Amino acid sequence: MGEMNTAAISANELVLIMASIATIGVIGGWFAQKLKLPDVVIYLILGVAFGPTFLNLVNIESFPTVNEIILTFGSAFILYEGGREVKLKILNEVKVSVGLLASVGVFITAGIIGITAHYAFNLGIGPSFLLGATIASTDPAALIPVFKTVPIKNKLKQTVISESAFNDAFGAILFTSILTGLTMAEKVGILATSLELVFMILIGLLVGIGIALIAVGISSDKKYGIFHGYAPIISITVVVFAYEISERFGGSGYMAVFIAGLVYGNKKRFGLWVPDEDYISGVHFRENIATIARMSIFIVLGTHLNLNSLLKYGMGSTIIVLVLMFIARPIVVLICTEFDKKANWSKNEKLFMMWVRETGVIPAALSGIIVSTKVEGYEIISSAVFMTIIITLLVQASTTNIVAKKLDVLEK
Repeated sequence: MGEMNTAAISANELVLIMASIATIGVIGGWFAQKLKLPDVVIYLILGVAFGPTFLNLVNIESFPTVNEIILTFGSAFILYEGGREVKLKILNEVKVSVGLLASVGVFITAGIIGITAHYAFNLGIGPSFLLGATIASTDPAALIPVFKTVPIKNKLKQTVISESAFNDAFGAILFTSILTGLTMAEKVGILATSLELVFMILIGLLVGIGIALIAVGISSDKKYGIFHGYAPIISITVVVFAYEISERFGGSGYMAVFIAGLVYGNKKRFGLWVPDEDYISGVHFRENIATIARMSIFIVLGTHLNLNSLLKYGMGSTIIVLVLMFIARPIVVLICTEFDKKANWSKNEKLFMMWVRETGVIPAALSGIIVSTKVEGYEIISSAVFMTIIITLLVQASTTNIVAKKLDVLEK
């Protein structure tokens, strides 16, 4: 769309762009169902088609504030929903594996990919590790729909979902730390960065727990739950307040929203419950918001993509994906499950965990932030993230059922 001079016309154009993104998303979702492909792949392709690269009908870069809202709030809400999917009772049985996969696993993956990117693209160490941190986490938004159709053994399913939810938070925190270090005028040491990382996690934990307990309390069926009729709306405001309050105290907004989701999803363990009618309406409300967030993030990522960069860095990006799938992920699973004797993982269960690690929403959102900040190597990082999402979703997500049957990890 052409440049508009007046604020009113710009506002109208902005509304039109938002409506266009929603319409493209609906069409993409319909095509995905017909083609039996992951919807996010179609969103990405349509984003490229309707963005500046081809038709130039949707150019979100003209509105950096809206671009930031979509990427930041969208990813925060997806993390919140990921937290709600984690069940503490089952998590307790596999907490060692999940804890290591979601923390140590993220650092190992970021390290391996960072070193690979440094040599594959001749990229600086900082941007290389930023790329590693961006694609180090898996995707609960892609995994959960797959597991709803493929009946994986419950312990294994909860482990993979919990890891994907937790490691999104850790990946986002690591990403933020590296990006801050790259964009700051003064460089900080490793010790200072590590301490800041711990501080961000702790503040995020405290804020997330506090905000969630207050919100679920006032919307519960207790006598002080005076706002239970507004439970769906309150559950959305939790995301905004948890993220913003944590960020303003120097904590991780991503960790805060994830923990808030974890508390909300396990409120019975805190002696709280939302009336059934309000709970059901809340589920439908959040599902719609999550769908809008997913389609917006991936369409926006598609519009950001520079086709020339993808062609230029396609070979290196493919190497990154292959290293991620066949070297980094197996190493991470082998190391992180070795220390969990209680879980007693079988060889086939470990192989399944190695295969199921789709890259999706959070890496897409973080990539969008990188493009917006124009940090060194942003075109390379954007191309590599795009290729990682496409290949892992097309190859791994679409073969989950086949691999599960072959490895005999389906629920009997």
